[in-house]
Amino acid sequence: MALSGRFVVLALLGLLPVLLLPGWWTVLAVIVVLAAILGLELGLAASLRAIEVQRQDPGQVTLNGVAHSILTVRNQGRRQLRGFIRDAWQPSAGAHHPVQPLDIPAGERRRVQVTLRPVRRGVLLAPHVTLRSYGPLRLAARQRTVPCPGSLRVLPPFHSRRHLPSKLRKLRELDGKAAVQIRGAGTEFDSLRDYVRGDDVRSIDWRATARRSAVVVRTWRPERDRRVVIVLDTSRTSAARIEDEPRLDTGMEAALLLAVLAERGGDRVDFLAFDRRPRARAGSAVSGNLLGQLVQAMAPLEAELIEMDWQGIPGQIRAVSAHRSLVVLLTSLEGGAPEEGLIPVATRLAAQHVVVVAAVRDPLLGQMLKERETAAGVFRAAAAERTLLEREAVTAQLRQHGVEVVDAEPHQLPPRLADMYIRLKAAGRL
Repeated sequence: MALSGRFVVLALLGLLPVLLLPGWWTVLAVIVVLAAILGLELGLAASLRAIEVQRQDPGQVTLNGVAHSILTVRNQGRRQLRGFIRDAWQPSAGAHHPVQPLDIPAGERRRVQVTLRPVRRGVLLAPHVTLRSYGPLRLAARQRTVPCPGSLRVLPPFHSRRHLPSKLRKLRELDGKAAVQIRGAGTEFDSLRDYVRGDDVRSIDWRATARRSAVVVRTWRPERDRRVVIVLDTSRTSAARIEDEPRLDTGMEAALLLAVLAERGGDRVDFLAFDRRPRARAGSAVSGNLLGQLVQAMAPLEAELIEMDWQGIPGQIRAVSAHRSLVVLLTSLEGGAPEEGLIPVATRLAAQHVVVVAAVRDPLLGQMLKERETAAGVFRAAAAERTLLEREAVTAQLRQHGVEVVDAEPHQLPPRLADMYIRLKAAGRL
């Protein structure tokens, strides 16, 4: 039961005679009158047990997109329903006008639409709706919460898609599909042509040269149908926010751009989210749209506040691909003790695969280095300098063992990682 402001005002007015005419019978009379008014109002209000609510799920939407939650309210009672309905979405769903008025005659139904503009990726929930039914004078109301579960799946936005056309253009040039032809290294035979001054003598085909009585060389093209394994770190270090975005989400953007680019380049892509156990898997080996599989797998991922099990990664990669592959580790360079986790595992993987470690660097570190006007600024600059030196030391150790490193700010990481893939492809290392 809910009391309106009107009823409270009438109740206060009804108590005035008590102050003027003291006596127990006066108080009793006022209580009886107010109780009668309240009972009459509640009796004339539509029964909420006769109200049926059905939900049409909004399905899925990309982050910062717009979705609609539609409720169908059916009045199966004998009285007209006058009141409100509240769709109880969690705050990150961004529900606009979740409380809406209702005016439904007996035996009829109405549709209520709530606009959702989510501000957080993941699976967002609405467990129930709340109904309120007023009497004719709107002095009091009945209220009931009805279970009506709903969910909205918010997918990663894939902002790095804007880099895809330029990267694909470079890949087509590398593969000889564009009008601009370039000569690059590779290990797959393409064709024969006459020797040109400056060609590598190791490319000379001596049998073809003997047949034609002219020097002939082999041409090579970058390999296709190679394996690319992307491992996304979902441990505690991925929860850090850099430029108001979790490191995990930045890693997703980089993984999406690289995966789509590699698939368009003819390679097979496998994606794995891992901390101490696999959190999500997707791959182009499964029939269907790779991008769709990836965003669906990434949507519910959250950073887990636990340490990364680095020793378990080689086994996970071995389960995906037993052949030489490009292994991309999207992780952090400064979390925990890299000498005990990241560096030994990356070195071990580099003995069989081509390994790339991609990490997000906080641009705030560069700003802190420049602010040295005050004592506090000098201390912050020293801390930033130490952090950058530690990252450089880890990067140097990884490169000594043949591991490529991409260390970039959030908006630069996806295109830099894509460029690294193209360079490795051009160098014939895949």
